Parts: sequence; structure tokens; C-alpha cells
Amino acid sequence: MPTFMNTRLAVIVDNDTANPISPIESFTPTFSLNTEVVHSIEATHIGYIGNPESFTFAMSVKAIDDSAARLTRLAMEGAEFEIGVFEVDGGTGEWDFNSIVMRQCLITSANPSNATINGAPMASFSGVARSVETNDGEAQTLPTFTG
Repeated sequence: MPTFMNTRLAVIVDNDTANPISPIESFTPTFSLNTEVVHSIEATHIGYIGNPESFTFAMSVKAIDDSAARLTRLAMEGAEFEIGVFEVDGGTGEWDFNSIVMRQCLITSANPSNATINGAPMASFSGVARSVETNDGEAQTLPTFTG
């Protein structure tokens, strides 16, 4: 069973799972169901209006190879990519492609860090995704509200 100890997230461009961009060091997804409660003259909270859902994320990668430059280039070109899960292959430290987590992603901001004396510098990126996948591999969008 995949756990945080034997899986990594990585950026996949053009479905090339054999050559992912550097593993993601930190990843913070945000899923929003934007709704607004509706009131009337006679009563409050009579319903709600659902607005489009929102998938956003923030991620950081180590800037020790060309990964930060490749991600910055994706941002400048407005190129879509996917975020996928890679899993340890037999405990040898090798990572094999497992599944897609977020599809049709775009980077909306890039923030490379300064060089540091100790440790590798990190580059941070924020972005949006148009869809996500569930554990069974089906592409999903967030539920829409009807009332």
C-alpha cells in the first residue's frame, strides 16, 4: 500500500512518465466549493448558489538541477502538465510511475529562492488544475450544488 515513505509526487509533461521533472519536496493542494447562501424577505438560508469549483496547489522543488528552470519555463509558456505519483520499485530506491493526481495544471506564480550555504535552495510554485483523479483512476471534478 502506498504511504508517504514509499511514494513521491513529480511533474509530468506531455504524458512522458519515464522522464518526470524533479520530485516535489512539498505539496499543498486546496479544493474549494464556492457557494453563497441565499436569503429572501420571508426567510433566511433558503438555499445556495454554487459557483465553479477551484483546484489550486503550492509546491516546492529543490533547485539542484534544471527542474526549477524547466518549471519556470512551463509557467512562462503557459504549458499544461500533470502531477503524478511515483512509487518505490521493490525497495531499491527506484521510482516507478503509479498514477496521475492532478490533470491540466498551469503554474500561476514562480518564486525561486536564494542560494544557501547549507542545504539545497528551494523553488516554490503555485498553480491551478482543471481536474483531479480519485484512487480508482477516474478523472473527477468537484461536485456542483443544485437547489
